[in-house]
Amino acid sequence: MRLRFAALVAAAGVVLAACGGGGGQASTDPNAPLRVAVSPTPHGEILQYVKDNLAKQAGLDIEIVKFDDYNRPNEAVAHGELEANYFQHQPYLDEYRKQRGGDFVWIQAVHLEPLAVYSNKVKSLQEVQDGATVTLSNDPANQFRGLKLLEQGGLIKLKPEAAVGTRLESAIAENPKNIKFKDLSPDQLPRSVDDAAAAVVNGNYAIKANLQNPVLVESPENNPYANGLVTTPALEKDPRIQKLAELLRSQQVKDFINQKYGGVAVIPAA
Repeated sequence: MRLRFAALVAAAGVVLAACGGGGGQASTDPNAPLRVAVSPTPHGEILQYVKDNLAKQAGLDIEIVKFDDYNRPNEAVAHGELEANYFQHQPYLDEYRKQRGGDFVWIQAVHLEPLAVYSNKVKSLQEVQDGATVTLSNDPANQFRGLKLLEQGGLIKLKPEAAVGTRLESAIAENPKNIKFKDLSPDQLPRSVDDAAAAVVNGNYAIKANLQNPVLVESPENNPYANGLVTTPALEKDPRIQKLAELLRSQQVKDFINQKYGGVAVIPAA
């Protein structure tokens, strides 16, 4: 399947080479701009705050590259087109590495976007009718995360051995309402809210689509799905990466996240 992606490059107007081919060469010059791939919301907004308010004083030049696709940011870093990305949680990175390869280093967590169930038809999962359709992500890490949330809400029961990568049908032990599950690319999930009985939507896409009043929200307590900064082993100790990591975990950024997103849809990592 051909992956749809959109790359929008901030301020400096950098244009990436086309996907595939020979890739590029990540810069190791400590004075060169640090090119960072992000999802537009909220990652791009958070990084833009850092660029506009904190980076210059720290001696850091950031170039922000926005992707709507969940695969291209890792491809761009692995191929040397960019130095880092900030869009994913560690379970997603682990599964990506298992399925597609690539040499990556997780630097640190920055924020959490609690996964949530949205519906225009019901106000709780208990109201979902027999045989109804529920949509969730087609990427293995977020799909399993979504299934666990639906189990939390009492809609299904998972098999004890179910894990990331377990096929959708094979993961479910009990489905008393005979729910039909439809997996979609994460960016398509907000649109499915109008048609499905319920949709499990990633936080960044829920924000972008202005989805309101979820019927169920993932607990932030001991949550392993915080989104964070990722680079390559060659750049792990790069002073630009270390500066950016420090800024992203600063109190200023935590305050920005809480003020902009109301302490619900996006929250600073613990």
